[in-house]
Parts: sequence; structure tokens; C-alpha cells
Amino acid sequence: MKHLLVMIGLMGLGAEGRAQIRLITLDPGHFHAALVQKSGYPDIDPTVHVYAPEGQELKAHLALIDKYNTRSEDPTHWNEVVYTGEDFLSRMFQERAGNVVVLAGNNRRKIDYIEQAIDSGFNVFSDKPMIIEARDLPRLQRTFETAGRNGTVLYDIMTERYQITTILQRRLSMIHSVFGVLEKGTVENPAVTKESVHHFFKSVSGKPLIRPSWYFDVTQEGEGIVDVTTHLVDLIQWECFPELALDYHKDIKMLAARRWPTELSVAQFRKVTGVGRDSPLSVYANGVMDYAIKGVHARVSVRWNFEAPPGGGDTHFSILRGTLANLVIRQDSAHGYKPVLSVEPLRMTAVYERALTRVIAGLQSEYPGLALQKTAAGFQLVVPARFDLDHEATFAEVTKKYLGFVKTGKLPPWEVPDMLAKYYTTTKALEMARASQR
Repeated sequence: MKHLLVMIGLMGLGAEGRAQIRLITLDPGHFHAALVQKSGYPDIDPTVHVYAPEGQELKAHLALIDKYNTRSEDPTHWNEVVYTGEDFLSRMFQERAGNVVVLAGNNRRKIDYIEQAIDSGFNVFSDKPMIIEARDLPRLQRTFETAGRNGTVLYDIMTERYQITTILQRRLSMIHSVFGVLEKGTVENPAVTKESVHHFFKSVSGKPLIRPSWYFDVTQEGEGIVDVTTHLVDLIQWECFPELALDYHKDIKMLAARRWPTELSVAQFRKVTGVGRDSPLSVYANGVMDYAIKGVHARVSVRWNFEAPPGGGDTHFSILRGTLANLVIRQDSAHGYKPVLSVEPLRMTAVYERALTRVIAGLQSEYPGLALQKTAAGFQLVVPARFDLDHEATFAEVTKKYLGFVKTGKLPPWEVPDMLAKYYTTTKALEMARASQR
């Protein structure tokens, strides 16, 4: 469950003609705000203005930035200028000290911040979810329209697109000799399945993560079915219908959805927040949805446990079922909690193996060292470590991509309709899951 808002605009040109972008961090309450600054960027001014109330969340954010600045290997050089008055929000808009506002905080208020930023002429770079309730979808759509009229860019941070296993799963699914074509599937046996398991208590940048107590209030953070699932729904659209503008009115049909809580004890709540409470807590952090997207059956599920077992970590499972082969990503204990992509042909033949070998050889120019390893079910891709980015490293990649959009003043034409389709899907699933429990 992640929440980040970054508003970015251009402040002019540097001495060498490069666009100069200045960051503003607004009320940081989640470590993703700091991850945008884990790397330095030549087009971003190192002075960052922070507008936030006093408190532990601000201290934790600044501690992470300081850690990046003082690390021995490839340190950053951020200069944080902090304002903590009660009028921090209005002060931010008044001063306009920068044009990147990083908001790591409450998802319930996120659409308000996005709307105000766009109306004020900022570009907006927002981590998921932009909205957590279906009633806010019309507001989000109007805000995209305003951004289009203003020539500003509203975009969300989809880090999972930059995982090498996902990139290769997408690429191979476009190659008929390897994949065939995507099946349509059924509710019982979807053509596409994406599942993830996360943990409330974990380490970030080498230190235990302390979450704010409101993080466990789904009216502020959002339920799991509208939060982490944003990434999974995005990947289904991005992989199965690449660069196609979706119309959520016609192309998305929600079929079934359900949700259930994770139970936290008093001791667990204190461990992850540092705050006491008198009774256990039920958090609706888990959900599953079945839907059809342009006639293709898809299933998305998310589950949150309190803490991974010793030596464990988050897990992920993804399958695209084709007429010739299945493309499967597994991130589990058997693979050391590292994502691994497998190609599992429906019929193993010498002809198929030669075709797959030729395709992998053709990818060598982009990914030197990429190789195949035979398994009982087919083939596993062996990916050189330099192409395998961890979750934290992907923030730099999506930020650099976004900076390119800001400089041109526009997004690819399919991105806005697909973002709307994505948030329609997640919020519609929540509506259906709630209705099924009444």
C-alpha cells in the first residue's frame, strides 16, 4: 500500500539549455517520497523545498534523504529546505519555490492535492493510487481534461513496468513463434493472472520501516483491492494491450470481487507503528477481482501479511496463457524471492525449442548475456544481474521517463485513457466486493 504525489513543472533552462526541474516535497508520510530522491538527476535542482507539519513522518523522510546524501557509494547531494507552519499547503502554492511536490501521505486527500496542483498549473507525478473510491473517478477525469487544456502532465508512478522479468514477459508475448496469441480464458481459468503478497513490517534502505498509524485506516490509506492492485491492473493493460487506448465504458467488465481483512494484534500494531492501542485491528488489506478486458478474462489478487517468515520476502506470481506457451513469473521461496521468468510450451518440440532459441539470440543486442536454461516445464530465462532492478531502483527509472514527458509537455495518447480504465477497474472491484458482503 503505497502513496506518493509528486508535482513537477519546468522552471526554465539551465546554462547548457537543459530543462531545470525543482522539487517540492509535500507532507511526506511514506518512504516512496524519499525513493524519488534516492538517485540524483542532472535536470533536477538539488535544492528541495519541503512543506509539512512537524512530526515523526517528516523526521523519517528527512532521515532517509540524509542517508542517501551520506552513503559512501554514489552519494546524492540534496539540500532540503523545510517549512513546518500550520499553513504549509497554502504557503507551498504561494511561494511556488519549486515545481516538483512530493507528497507521501494520505490517499484520501490525494485527489484534492492533484486537483489543486493541476488547477494551479503544476505538472503532477503521482504514485498509485490516485483515487481509492469510485465516486472520485469523475473528478480524476475532469482533472486530466484540465491538464490537457493547460499543457501540463498528470501521470502516476508505475514502477513495476521497469522490472526486467515483466519487460521480457511483455516482449515475448508479442512474438507469435514463441507465444502464439493470448487466450481469452474463462472465469474459472483466466488467460491472465497476477497475484502478490506483501508485508506490513519490512525493511527499507536497510532499516525497519515504521508506518504511521493512519496507514491502517482504510478510509485514509484505501483498501488493498484499490491500492497494490493498481500495479497489477496496470501491467495487464500494458502487457496485453500495448499502446492501445482503452475505453472503460466499453472495454472493462467486472465479473466478481471479494475482500477480507488481515488481523493485527496489539503487539504487532505497536511494532510496526510505535503506537499503542487497546484492542486488535482488522484491516481490509486483501482482495481478489475477476474481470474481462476486451473479452480477455483476468484475475488480480493481493494479500497482506504482517511479516515475512525468516529469510522470506514479498512474493509475486504472473501468468499469460498463450496458444503456444505460457509465460510465467514466479517470485517465491523456491526462487530466493527473486522474480524469475519461465517459458512453458504447451507442446515441447524441437521446432519450438529452435524458434525460442532464435528469439533469445535476437534479444542479445539489447540484453547481452540473456540465456535459456531447460527445466521440467520448459525453459527459464537467465538474466544478467545488471538488468535486474530491485523495487527501490525502479523509482529512478520511472522518474527519468516522466521527466521526458514533462519536457515535451504531453503523454503518449494511450496513457490517459488507460489510467482512467485502471482506476475504474480497481474502484469498481471495491464497490462489487462491498456489495457482495451486504
